[in-house]
Amino acid sequence: MKAAVCDRYGPPDVVVIREVPPIRPGPGDVLVRVGASSVTTGDWRMRSAAFPGITWLPGRLMFGIRKPRKGVLGGDFAGTVEAVGAGVTGFAPGDRVFGFSGVGAHAEAVAVKATGAIAPTPENLTDVEAAAVPFGALSALVFLRDFAKVRPGHRVLLIGASGGVGCYATQIARHLGATVDAVCGPDNRDLVQTLGADHVFDHTRDDMTATTRRYDVIMDIVGVSDFARCRPILTGTGVFVPLNFGSLGEIAQALWTARRAGQRMVLGTSGEKQQDLKEIADLLRSGAIRPVVDRILPFAEIADAHAYVEKRRRRGGVVLSMDALAA
Repeated sequence: MKAAVCDRYGPPDVVVIREVPPIRPGPGDVLVRVGASSVTTGDWRMRSAAFPGITWLPGRLMFGIRKPRKGVLGGDFAGTVEAVGAGVTGFAPGDRVFGFSGVGAHAEAVAVKATGAIAPTPENLTDVEAAAVPFGALSALVFLRDFAKVRPGHRVLLIGASGGVGCYATQIARHLGATVDAVCGPDNRDLVQTLGADHVFDHTRDDMTATTRRYDVIMDIVGVSDFARCRPILTGTGVFVPLNFGSLGEIAQALWTARRAGQRMVLGTSGEKQQDLKEIADLLRSGAIRPVVDRILPFAEIADAHAYVEKRRRRGGVVLSMDALAA
């Protein structure tokens, strides 16, 4: 089968498409024929070993010291079940599914655990639309619901509201009952407003800290702010939640503020769970949230997709379509 292989850390062109041995489902596995996948921030970080701050060494130990331990990257996928391994129930050949595999989805087929982040694709979505969702929506759901503990009536500020995570955070925060303000570039104002933002700060000219508004939750999705800068616009018990952190100082701040009443900084990592993905699928079916696709590229142009995502200017997902290979 064809797969996009990354044999060394480096720029986008280290990712090349080549023939690799076909995979077969082991016990408890679901083998998915990939119809579409996407390139996320996590993919380019793994490809280039761009692990921030003190996470550099743990990142190398986890993903490979000198080169990626898993040469085929890609987590988001959507496609059709081709086969299932022994003991699998709930999935059968021919089922349309989508999910997050961690790695391996930048290929014609990927094997995932039947108990992992895989779920039936909502009937109202194409594979391309579904592949734009899992990583971003799961991250948004877990950070807002579990770490920030967003509740009805909360006022939430999202820094980086139009990207691969931000476009879902905007929608999910609204779904959780919050009033949402957003920080993004001027070209993305209309998008985030259609997704549910009430007020939009233009990061090229507005100083969000000068506002008289106060927020119960500030979530920095893109890593451009910090707790100290955001404290003046947090409520007395407000929470600052950075998705990207990498310094001992940030960890110390989070531990210190957790021990006392008042404003807090909360750190966490997103775990991809099947039940959470099923919740996302229900929100997609009901129309409570919708996929956001920036651009669709043929699988053969995966290096271009990496280059575009690394610029950090995308509006939603950058999706790879396998149609050309199938043809």
